Amino acid sequence: MRISVCIATYRRPDRLDSLLEDLAWQRKIPVEVIVVDNDAAGSARAVVERQRASNLPFELRYEVQPVQNISLTRNRTVALASGDWLAFIDDDERAPTDWLRQLSHCAARHPADGVLGPVVPVVPDKAPAWIRRGAFYDWARLPTGSEVPPNRLRFGNVLLRAAALHAVPGPFDPAYGRTGGEDGDLLTRLVQRGARVLWCDEAIVHEPVEPSRLSLRWLMLRALRGGQDFARHRQNGRYGPLGALGRVAFVLRALLQALLSAALSLLSWPLGLHHAVHWLLKLAANVGKVSVFLGWHYREYGGQAT
Repeated sequence: MRISVCIATYRRPDRLDSLLEDLAWQRKIPVEVIVVDNDAAGSARAVVERQRASNLPFELRYEVQPVQNISLTRNRTVALASGDWLAFIDDDERAPTDWLRQLSHCAARHPADGVLGPVVPVVPDKAPAWIRRGAFYDWARLPTGSEVPPNRLRFGNVLLRAAALHAVPGPFDPAYGRTGGEDGDLLTRLVQRGARVLWCDEAIVHEPVEPSRLSLRWLMLRALRGGQDFARHRQNGRYGPLGALGRVAFVLRALLQALLSAALSLLSWPLGLHHAVHWLLKLAANVGKVSVFLGWHYREYGGQAT
């Protein structure tokens, strides 16, 4: 199995440096690692050149994609990759030595076009107590070999068959390039075309939670964007057809869930701030769903909301 590891990066040279060191110690060595820098200034270039000089066990390729757009950046990694399988990992994650071997073994054991693994958050000890108790950064996990439900399809730790990627336009849609959600959009399109995407619970990567994300504001905005992603995929038929009545029902259900979440947030406040925040995030997600049908989009990756 010839695997290319694809990394889209933006102004995280220290994190990227640590990730490249992790990849050099993998038990399953990739044939190449592709780094595409979405910073027009090329802030990752020095890291890549230093790593190249360290006698890496794989080819390390680097390009700058100057237009700020995560979809275009990911598309460039796909275009540069020569492997039969492409593994995607975020530039702020850490890969244990067995990561790539576990993904590849799962793909070999189970007939699949893609394998997802868990991203385990590493919350710093200095984080507020309500954050440490709330598990707000955790991903849902599944038994190994399970098919991943469409609403849980996301990147951060995924191995995909190159032929499946090359068979779809893009493959990442540039319309999601400033808002995010390009990963779920691509994976749901692949599944609609018949691709099987399975879970491998042993293929763990770790994501140190940055200090800038240890806030209610960041969590609320991420929940809002998650709700918007879900609504956009629903609008676009990624989870099945949605007619006019279905749209009305979707909005009314989101409004009702938003009101219920607001009430439960107030009621649960005396039980602990983390309980209240849990419902506040549900509120933000449902506001995000409704906002998409009103034509508003939050741009997580730069620029103003539209």
